[in-house]
Amino acid sequence: MTRAAYRYAIYLSPSGPLRTFGSQWLGRDADTGATLPPAGDTPAAPADWVRAPAHYGLHATLKPPFRLADGASGAMVDATARELARRQAPFDAPLALRALRGFVAWRLADGGSAPMQALADACVLAFDPLRAPPTAQELARRAPDQLSDEKRRMLDAWGYPYVFGTFVFHITLTGVLDPATQRAALARLEAASGKLLQAPLQVDRISVFVQPAPGEDFVVARHYGFDGSTTDGAGAAYLGA
Repeated sequence: MTRAAYRYAIYLSPSGPLRTFGSQWLGRDADTGATLPPAGDTPAAPADWVRAPAHYGLHATLKPPFRLADGASGAMVDATARELARRQAPFDAPLALRALRGFVAWRLADGGSAPMQALADACVLAFDPLRAPPTAQELARRAPDQLSDEKRRMLDAWGYPYVFGTFVFHITLTGVLDPATQRAALARLEAASGKLLQAPLQVDRISVFVQPAPGEDFVVARHYGFDGSTTDGAGAAYLGA
C-alpha cells in the first residue's frame, strides 16, 4: 500500500529561465530535492534571506499545503490534478519584482489577472474535498486575531486566509525581512533577474508538491501540463500512481 505524504500542496511551478534562476537563488531544486550552488549570473543569497521559501521550493501557491482527509489518498490527489489540468488553457502572466507583507516576490505586473484568479479558484475548489480540517495549532499559526474580517472568513472556510477575493499571486523569493534588508534584496534581485521579467511567465501546468514527513522540505511529486502531459518529481511515489 502506498504511504501518504504528511502534506500535499498545489502550486504553480515556473519552468525555463525563471525556474533556473529562482531555484539557484533559493539554493534548492524542488524537483529533486538537491541542494544547488549559485551558478552563472545568479548571486548567492544569504541563507537567512531564503531559508523559509527554500523549505517550500520555488512556487506560487494555488492550493496551500493540506493534510489528507479521512478516506482521501495520494491517488485521489493525482486524479484530481490530472482532470483539472486538462480543463485549463495556457496563458501568459507578465511579472514584476515587488515586496509583499514583508518579503520579496515575483508578482503580477498589472496587479491582477482573470485567468490566474480563475486557476487559483478552481484549485481551491477542486482539492478542498480532499483536505483535512486544520488543527487548532495550524489555525493559530495564521494569527487569526490579526487578520481582516474577510481573511478570517477565508481561514475558517478554506483553512487559508488568502483565497478567492483575498488571493494575491506571488512567487516567494525571500522570507520576511526588515525594511533595510528588504531594500537590499530587491536591489540584488532586480540587478540579477530584471531581464528575465521582460518575458511573461508561461502558465501551462500545475504541480503537486508533497511534504513527506513533518519538518521535511517540500518536493515536486508531479507536474501536470494543460496538454495532458505529466512529469514526475522526487515525490511521485506519494501519489500512488
